[in-house]
Amino acid sequence: MAAEEFRIEEGRYYTKDHFWVKVDGDDAVIGITDYGQHQLGDIVYVELPEVGQEVEAGEKIGSVESVKAAVDIYSPLTGKIIAVNEDLKDEPSLINTDPYGDGWIYEIKMSDPTELEDLMLDVDYKAYIEEIEAQEE
Repeated sequence: MAAEEFRIEEGRYYTKDHFWVKVDGDDAVIGITDYGQHQLGDIVYVELPEVGQEVEAGEKIGSVESVKAAVDIYSPLTGKIIAVNEDLKDEPSLINTDPYGDGWIYEIKMSDPTELEDLMLDVDYKAYIEEIEAQEE
């Protein structure tokens, strides 16, 4: 599938391990991209981080299990977890059906907003997906 077949939301940041970051002031909501959820297949379980937990960028904070694989969730940002998507406990498939909306995973209060500079913008992420797809052909 080509990159244009996957939804990539404008105005968000992206990681190379297929997470998106939506910033609102010092807060950032984080979830799995459309491409990432497609690669995983049907998601059956999400291990959420703890609200109040202080995390470092790159730190493992949870995991996602699908019918195909289990992957760790690494925080793209340093800060304090201020909310988690409790709906994912009963309905982890929300990540598949609405990855940029109801399928969000957690929200963090950023300690260092300059870390956003290390992430990709939507156009860069699209090019990254195209690169991956070209290597797989």
